Amino acid sequence: MKIEQIYTGCLAQGAYYIESEGEVAIIDPLREVNSYIEKAKRNNAIIKYIFETHFHADFVSGHLELSQKTNAPIIYGPNANPKFEAIIATDNQEFRLGKTTIKVLHTPGHTMESSCYLLLDENQKQVALFSGDTLFIGDVGRPDLAQNGSLTMADLAGHLYDSLNQKIMPLADDVIVYPAHGAGSACGKNMSKETSDTLGNQKAVNYALKPQTKEQFIEAVTDGLTPPPFYFPKNVQLNKTGVQAVREVLKTGLTAHSPKEFEDLVNAVDALIIDTRKPDAFGKGFIPRSIFIGIDGDFAPWVGTLVRDIQQEILIVADEGREEEVVRRLARVGYDNVLGYLQGGIEAWKASGRETDEIDTVSPEEFAEIYKRNNLIIKDVRKTSEFETGHVKDAENIPLAQISELMTEFDKEEPNYVHCAGGYRSMVAASILKSRGYHNVVNIEGGFGAILKTGII
Repeated sequence: MKIEQIYTGCLAQGAYYIESEGEVAIIDPLREVNSYIEKAKRNNAIIKYIFETHFHADFVSGHLELSQKTNAPIIYGPNANPKFEAIIATDNQEFRLGKTTIKVLHTPGHTMESSCYLLLDENQKQVALFSGDTLFIGDVGRPDLAQNGSLTMADLAGHLYDSLNQKIMPLADDVIVYPAHGAGSACGKNMSKETSDTLGNQKAVNYALKPQTKEQFIEAVTDGLTPPPFYFPKNVQLNKTGVQAVREVLKTGLTAHSPKEFEDLVNAVDALIIDTRKPDAFGKGFIPRSIFIGIDGDFAPWVGTLVRDIQQEILIVADEGREEEVVRRLARVGYDNVLGYLQGGIEAWKASGRETDEIDTVSPEEFAEIYKRNNLIIKDVRKTSEFETGHVKDAENIPLAQISELMTEFDKEEPNYVHCAGGYRSMVAASILKSRGYHNVVNIEGGFGAILKTGII
């Protein structure tokens, strides 16, 4: 028996490859499926099943393409209603995989179709729990994504309490928990950086598994939830209906455009330019009205949070050799309308004589000196929870995820000094403000961490 966690850091997502006696099950595959197929081929194995723990909101799954390429059936738990052929399993239904068994545990709460998959060895010993978004390491799935007219967040949290206590808590303490996500995912609020753990340890340390009443549990899991990213409902629908193959997205997305062709496209279709270089490189020179979302940060989730229209036509500025990575990572969250990239990057744009813009920037030391002498307008774009643990006196908290709604909180005349924790999010915010006509934005290099070292706090 082989269990392999295939972890994708940019989405904080875990897919799983399970093999026994030449038969393979894939759980929660990413959109790019060739790696699973190639792995099975190298092992002289066949992919027998594709299990989905629920309709994912934070990424586009590769279940349909993987099924088409392998003829393996797609399996969901009870209550699932996909628009394609799938096995809708019953609670406790078992599927044989070589000498092992995969048992369906219906665990509604995160969503109503959410299910965990319990792996049993040839002696029926409980080995591993693939817990999807029901149980994370240090947390549980947020219960606000599947609300509808008759089902509230509190209702879902109540279902989650029952699922955890009736289905998961009775399992053996030495069962290994393999969740669908880790720290950095917006599917929970308190996830650990660890990507697996024993169930026994989680019973001891996970706040959601401690002895408590249903009412106490509901209060605990719903307290402090931030709004989910705007792309979540769109990804759910894509996962229910299906998407085109990634290779089709790449055909268009990897079209190289000269500066003139790039400029003409921007003007013709009102395409959004996303510049994916490093923050400092962007700040020193970029195409006017482009926005910065760096590939070396939480790129895809930030695109999904800030670019509200998943059908938006996009043009890319990237470091040479990273264009395909950008297009693939956009496709993982359903942003398929990439029209291509700037051939030769920003240097080609500058060489063509076309206009560039810059972000005004100050070092933390310069900021500290200005701060001592003046009453400044300071905007902290970290999460509220970060802001509450410590902030610059008189700073206003405007979380980056809410910048569109809170745009009017920025001053149109006086300089807005903007910072985050380390410099990535503040550059994103500054670029968005610039694109909306706020040219009095000053980015503080190094963010709050660097400001702290100046001693002004």
